[in-house]
Amino acid sequence: MNSDGGALLRGRHYATGHVIELEARGDHISAVRELDDAAASGDGLPWLAPGFVDLQSNGYGGQEFSSLELAVDKAVAICEQQAAFGVTKFCPTVTTASFETIAHSLGTIARAARESTTARQVIAGVHLEGPYISREDGARGAHPLEHCREPDWNEFQRFQDAAEGGIRILTLSPDYGGVTKFIRQVADSGVLVAIGHTGADSDQIRGAVDAGARLSTHLGNGTHRTLRRHPNYIWDQMAEDRLSASLIVDGHHLPAEVVKTIVRAKMPERCILVSDLSGLAGLPPGRYSTQLCELEILADGRLVIAGQDQLLAGASRPIGTGVATVMRFAGVDLALAVSMASQQPARLIGLPENQLRVGDPADAVLFELRSAGPSSSTLEVRATMTAGRLRRF
Repeated sequence: MNSDGGALLRGRHYATGHVIELEARGDHISAVRELDDAAASGDGLPWLAPGFVDLQSNGYGGQEFSSLELAVDKAVAICEQQAAFGVTKFCPTVTTASFETIAHSLGTIARAARESTTARQVIAGVHLEGPYISREDGARGAHPLEHCREPDWNEFQRFQDAAEGGIRILTLSPDYGGVTKFIRQVADSGVLVAIGHTGADSDQIRGAVDAGARLSTHLGNGTHRTLRRHPNYIWDQMAEDRLSASLIVDGHHLPAEVVKTIVRAKMPERCILVSDLSGLAGLPPGRYSTQLCELEILADGRLVIAGQDQLLAGASRPIGTGVATVMRFAGVDLALAVSMASQQPARLIGLPENQLRVGDPADAVLFELRSAGPSSSTLEVRATMTAGRLRRF
């Protein structure tokens, strides 16, 4: 905070490496000053970048967004936690469940945004992941079979009413009859339609994209354990230039070779990073009961369906891990990795693309990249500015 009450951050610009000082007044950047590198000890300063935009986050600290137990104070607490991850905008994610549970979750998130300034500033809209996804084992992941169902426009409108118009992304599977009409209706209503948890064939993928689908949700995950060599829905989505792809690059969900292949096939500008944080993220290793099923956090941080170590059920690492890891896995530089976690997801859902310029939103993150061994690195958040509000860690 400077003497005039504005918020200040100083660090190395994520794209140029130059030392800059960023000043915010209100919720926009009021000044950006480039400083002399030597005088400012640039080599010892953290990186300064636009705040991260996480389009898929299911909860934190033992609380899922998709739960009848979700209350406004719990939703706000998760929103408050986002600053520690460097996240300045995110999409609370509500997953497949009964109508009652989904409607309750959506209504509670909407109420949190009305009653809490923090929630209102950080929530970019809700990501509804399901319930219109594949019923097949593997493809549906940890989503409960009994609640996977065909798309229903009237039901979706009731969900949107419960959310007070706040649903911004809908993930579905296009392997149901009549789904192209539904996708067109949802897309025309201003909601981003994503393909995920699917067993769709090539014609169904193509039909979904023709109808308005624009994103593949966590491509490479939420899939059958055995796939036809070709064609299959992963190849189809990788080759479809009209689809962007979200990726969970936490070191657990996708091997390095797969991340590198997808990023090169889709090209970095069509890839975005998401955390897919579980409501169990932040808890110690152990076995936990959830409304989905029995889950287990392993010693290495993997979150799996209890009793085995391969079927993942969400993530436990924040989006900053993806920034550090995609650089190593796919060979992209810091500027591209940040764009995949900031400007590109913002663009996808119609938010301003923050470039750390005067007049841009006062959303920024100050962080350090540290080596965590010969083949890994971590991102450590030092400060986050959200709508001009500065928090240091």
